[in-house]
Amino acid sequence: MPRDYELEELYGEQIRAFKIWMMQRGFTDSTHNEYLREVLAYLKSLKGLEVTEASKVNVIGFLVSKEKVKDQTRNRTLSAIRTFYVALIDFEMATRNPALEVKKSKTEKNKNPVYLEEEDLVDSLQYIEGRYRNRNIAIFLLMGYCGLRVGEVHRLDLKDFKKTKGTIVVFGKGRKWNEIPVPELLVQYLIEVERERITPYSKKEEAFFVSQKGKRLSIRQIQKLVSQTFKAFKENNPKVTDMNLSCHKLRHSFATMLLKNGVDIRVVKELLGHASIETTMIYTHINDDQKKQAMSTVNIPISIVS
Repeated sequence: MPRDYELEELYGEQIRAFKIWMMQRGFTDSTHNEYLREVLAYLKSLKGLEVTEASKVNVIGFLVSKEKVKDQTRNRTLSAIRTFYVALIDFEMATRNPALEVKKSKTEKNKNPVYLEEEDLVDSLQYIEGRYRNRNIAIFLLMGYCGLRVGEVHRLDLKDFKKTKGTIVVFGKGRKWNEIPVPELLVQYLIEVERERITPYSKKEEAFFVSQKGKRLSIRQIQKLVSQTFKAFKENNPKVTDMNLSCHKLRHSFATMLLKNGVDIRVVKELLGHASIETTMIYTHINDDQKKQAMSTVNIPISIVS
């Protein structure tokens, strides 16, 4: 098994290309680091074999070597390897992607996203406390009522908030810009947050959300405030105690809310910044109440059973 310094000798050019490709595509720091970690482990498993000579067997062998991992973790690892080969093909350093020949776990693929009903989403806002409450509420609303990813909230700059139009310009995945109309109440919160905003230590800092230390609020800090809020919310609401709530679940809640309100899935796709409508389709799950309502419209003629 190659050591770290040997990996650089064997695959240094491909590793550097992958890093550049992820930066170019606007991957978040967390995704960049996680994908790089998985790819380095995969390259170690090749034991000196040329990346272009690796096959489906090599990819499956690496996945199998990661004992007792959850379906979600296995799929994440496979996505990292697939993305690695996409980068190499893009840079003309490879011609095929053996990871595409490996299927993702069906168990995780068919699993419905976790989301909050709208009334629970509203209730959760009451547990946001602290000195920067307006800022934190605005962050929650951006994810729960505009569908922003945590990285998109983190990257939001002052210039991205268009007060007169009532919109925000979001820099999302794939280095794509997306202008999103903002609900009126959230516009008012954003105006207040901008007014209360701490003056950053750096004059060049244009971050919309600033920490008490005068720096751009980090992804980890945003995740922490959401985690703390949900912890308090779950302690006082038994029906959500077992739900795994997070920043991304706020995005799930937004998508589900729109679809349940009858918004065209193509519009939801654009608001979420998805490249494919297939990605948006995971939010079209049906709950028990909707099933009961549908079945209540079915009438069996008495003449059949009499």
